Amino acid sequence: METSTPTDITEVDKRSIRDLVLQAHNAQTDARKLPTLHADGVVIVNVVGRRLLGRTSFEDAMAVALASPLKDITTTVDIVDIRLVAPDTAIVSCIKTIHDGRSASESALVPSSTGALTYVLIRSGNSWQIAVAQTTPILA
Repeated sequence: METSTPTDITEVDKRSIRDLVLQAHNAQTDARKLPTLHADGVVIVNVVGRRLLGRTSFEDAMAVALASPLKDITTTVDIVDIRLVAPDTAIVSCIKTIHDGRSASESALVPSSTGALTYVLIRSGNSWQIAVAQTTPILA
């Protein structure tokens, strides 16, 4: 079996990727801005296992969520690792902390207050976009 070495990542790419993750964090309740940070064909799997296919699906789900008690859930994201797996593809490993401001009975539906978030990013011109976002609950 052959193994490959990850592509070296430049400081410029690291800064750009960190900036994208920060922009996504800052736009988490902005149904107009957040989807623009994602590729058209994005795949998102959230902490409860809901899969969204495509930016339009994400936009629709986000609009519904922000008009419901889900608007009271926010997150913080800490980047653990950034690596290029190809010149225009990066994997960003993060820890997501979920802050659930809903009532106790509603917040019982979220399986964990932390998750392992993995982003797959693709280069689009001189910037990066989120192509995949997968959150796996970290159980206590």
